[in-house]
Amino acid sequence: MTDTGLETVEAPAVNGDRSDRAAEQVITVLAKDDVLSGRLQIRGSGVVQGTFSGRIDCDGDLTIGPDAHVEADINGTRVTIAGYVRGNVVASSRLKLTSSARLEGDARVGALVVQEGGVHHGVIRVHPEGIPEGGEQVVSGGTTSPGQGAFNGFSNPVTRVRKLWGEFF
Repeated sequence: MTDTGLETVEAPAVNGDRSDRAAEQVITVLAKDDVLSGRLQIRGSGVVQGTFSGRIDCDGDLTIGPDAHVEADINGTRVTIAGYVRGNVVASSRLKLTSSARLEGDARVGALVVQEGGVHHGVIRVHPEGIPEGGEQVVSGGTTSPGQGAFNGFSNPVTRVRKLWGEFF
């Protein structure tokens, strides 16, 4: 058998020759019935539909699906929450809470979008100029015990305000 000069031609996988962009855009998915615990590092975009506990770091868009149950600290560029998240969130670009979202934890974000029905319990700090690199501490509410002095740890909100105003006057 001899080669009769056949030439192999590659055809695009998607109409409009979008195959290059589709190949570059890899999305990590934790499916609805999946359960994972630990540290999840996503170098592109990611979708979590199942149950996860630990820590999530995502370089691209991270979506927490409506049926997801996540108990983790999340660090990402653009984070969209449609399910349940318990933990602190850092979204350097944007945090979006959809109408089915429930976030229990503090957040530091570049921009914030909350749809009607979205629930948040905690402190959200919006930094449109960019999130400070110094790892600014997010204020969380605390209670002082009856025997504890007002200036021990500054856990009383009134004491924190007095301390803050005292620095100015």
